[in-house]
Amino acid sequence: MSGAPSTPAIAPPPLATLRTVLRMQRGEQAKFAYAACAMFMSAAFLYLVPLVPQAIFDIIVNDGRNASALSRATIDCIGGADAVRNELWRPALVMCALALFAAVGVHLKSRLAMGAAERIARKTRDQMYDHVQRLPVATLDRIPSGDLIQRCSSDIETARNFFGNQAPEILRSVLMLLIPLPIMAMLDWRMAIASIVCVPVMLAFTAVQFRRMGPSFGRKETTEASMTANVTENLTGIRTVRAFGRGAFEKQRFEQSSGAYRDADARLYRLFANFWSVSDLMCFTQQVIVVGLGASFLANGSLELGAYFYFLTVVTMFIWPVRMLGRMVVESGKALAAIARLDEILREPVERDLDPAAEQARPAADNSRGMHVVFSKVCFAYPGGANVLDDISFDLPAGKTLALVGPSGAGKSTIIQLLLRFMEPASGAITIDGETLANIPRASIRQRAGVVLQQPFLYSKQLRANLLAGVRAASAHDGALEVATSTACIHETILGFPEGYETVVGEKGLTLSGGQRQRVAIARALVANPRLLVLDDALSAVDMHTEVSILAALREQTARPTRIIVAHRLSAVVDADLILVIDGGRITQRGTHTQLTQEPGLYRTLWQIQTEVEDFDLKSEVAT
Repeated sequence: MSGAPSTPAIAPPPLATLRTVLRMQRGEQAKFAYAACAMFMSAAFLYLVPLVPQAIFDIIVNDGRNASALSRATIDCIGGADAVRNELWRPALVMCALALFAAVGVHLKSRLAMGAAERIARKTRDQMYDHVQRLPVATLDRIPSGDLIQRCSSDIETARNFFGNQAPEILRSVLMLLIPLPIMAMLDWRMAIASIVCVPVMLAFTAVQFRRMGPSFGRKETTEASMTANVTENLTGIRTVRAFGRGAFEKQRFEQSSGAYRDADARLYRLFANFWSVSDLMCFTQQVIVVGLGASFLANGSLELGAYFYFLTVVTMFIWPVRMLGRMVVESGKALAAIARLDEILREPVERDLDPAAEQARPAADNSRGMHVVFSKVCFAYPGGANVLDDISFDLPAGKTLALVGPSGAGKSTIIQLLLRFMEPASGAITIDGETLANIPRASIRQRAGVVLQQPFLYSKQLRANLLAGVRAASAHDGALEVATSTACIHETILGFPEGYETVVGEKGLTLSGGQRQRVAIARALVANPRLLVLDDALSAVDMHTEVSILAALREQTARPTRIIVAHRLSAVVDADLILVIDGGRITQRGTHTQLTQEPGLYRTLWQIQTEVEDFDLKSEVAT
């Protein structure tokens, strides 16, 4: 099992990331604006609380000597100096009321911001899931499934935390710094300057650390995604791992990806350790400056006791939020890396169809007849590679059967993928009922086709739910369900299960045998009554007797969908109306079974080999 391809650490341009952030919060701006107002109200009331004891110290305790106008205004708002002296409950009540209003602001901020963040996360999850559903198959083959899971879950949760916690806290820290500045300047401009002297240094240090931590957050997200992809791949192929005794190898491979994640995380926390230690030192230094300088001014009589108390209180109130501002800004690097990873997927081009209104205006499909399929000089090549298909041309009338045979890797399944518009041809034309395939919406062509792959996927649900997975109507009649399962030779097998059609199959249907899974998939395709039935080596896991029974039942169907059968076992294609032998991406032979067995070529060689093997097996069975 191969490891997930590595992804470079994401370091998106700041403006591009900012545009993504603004786009994600579209429709929630009003809620965030209300949350900002609530934060402003909370911070303002919070800083008014220490003004009350400050005014009491200056007016009541010191008899108003050298008291500031702000202190006098505060005492007047409470009821005057005499009232405060006689009724000390007044300032206590005012302080409690201010604290209550501040608490209400915090509650409103949290409720509004977190509510908006939850809605953004829900919208982004839905958008990501819808976008992934419409990504081209080539893109999904390129991106490991574990990485997609990481982006659709962990990265969205990180973005939610950013919108609900980190961004509001950044704004709150800024408000906690700015709001008290006018009040401090009114009390004493010297102490106001001294109280913020370390703040610019802290902010500059935070900016430097943010630039250093941004790539580290990206590497952490990438290594975590790689580790998740490793686990997902291992669990998906656990039977293969055990069958080939690769447990020790897979354990070592996981240890490598886990070690890479540990190293990325350890580097990040080393940077955090530097940041916390230096920022704490700056915070304590700022407090020491205020305590020392304020005590000096207080000793020489140039600073009132109440003002000194206010500066001591306020510096403690805003210096730690400023320190937390650094933390929020630094940790927002992780969120921005996650948002960039989300945007990276959302910028991947999707399969775009015609306008939905135009599709609704199209006449309803007549499922009683098949499709007329025409390939005209179709070529296909993967980017940077040689042609996988070269000059493929055929005309398949409605209701007829086309068989594609040839060695593995010849291009048979690529023809199917082009027909279903999983990929687009490099040149040539494909038409369905006379209409160019490129003009038919992908959803339309796929809804009218029933496809059975060699390794069919079944949901971990009841068999009935799996059989109805391709039905667009509300439900299928039990009679139609039984007809489909009988045609696929699986009806009696299902009835033999203890719970019949309500039997729950394991993940990917692994509680069923390979042949049972293929027959359930055939029945699922038939229940949808398709106009085009594609069997891509879909009978490889069933025995020859069951294969004959299924093909005979398909020929006896009342509805005659156009059929395309890809097969390595030629007994499945002997009744096809047209057989194409594909070798090296080109059609080397075409005709019916009778015609091809009468002319030299690959088909006759394969038929002779398979016939001899079947005769030998039959003789061995008789002898036994």
